[in-house]
Amino acid sequence: MTRVLGQTDLAAKQSAVDEHGSLRNIRIEGVRFRPTRPAPHEDGYLTEVARASWEILDAPVVQVHSTTTFPGRVRAWGLHRAITDRLFVASGLVKLVVFDGRQGSPTFGLITEVVIGEKNPGLLIIPPSLYHGWKNIGPSDAIIINMPDKMYNYESPDALHLSWDSEKARALIPYRW
Repeated sequence: MTRVLGQTDLAAKQSAVDEHGSLRNIRIEGVRFRPTRPAPHEDGYLTEVARASWEILDAPVVQVHSTTTFPGRVRAWGLHRAITDRLFVASGLVKLVVFDGRQGSPTFGLITEVVIGEKNPGLLIIPPSLYHGWKNIGPSDAIIINMPDKMYNYESPDALHLSWDSEKARALIPYRW
């Protein structure tokens, strides 16, 4: 084999998917991903976001909302005590990150990082008590659709936030955007 300058500093590249097309790095208990695909037709494309027949949707869709994240911006860290988030990136390119801070969890301390976008669509399920957030890594606004399993309660929101760039977040969550 030919020797190459810097060869000892190179690392083997790992595929993000396995031989069946499933994402490899969904390592946190309860986090699931269902890939979808754009189906072309003569006028453009159709991409399914959710279907009641999908096993991954183990509770009815009770609310749908979208959020826009500007290019380069981070939206993290969020956590719900009782709500499961079901996220779909409708446009743009987003790096979604989940951290398991659940004491006693078999995946405690692990990070799951996935890149999802309009060209790699899919539904990401994030159960309660997991820190999660995303960064728009694309050149245009990213639109993320959420279909939580419980409706938002305006009087008592199940939405906790820890600013991603705070000292507390840096001490607690072993991830840097």
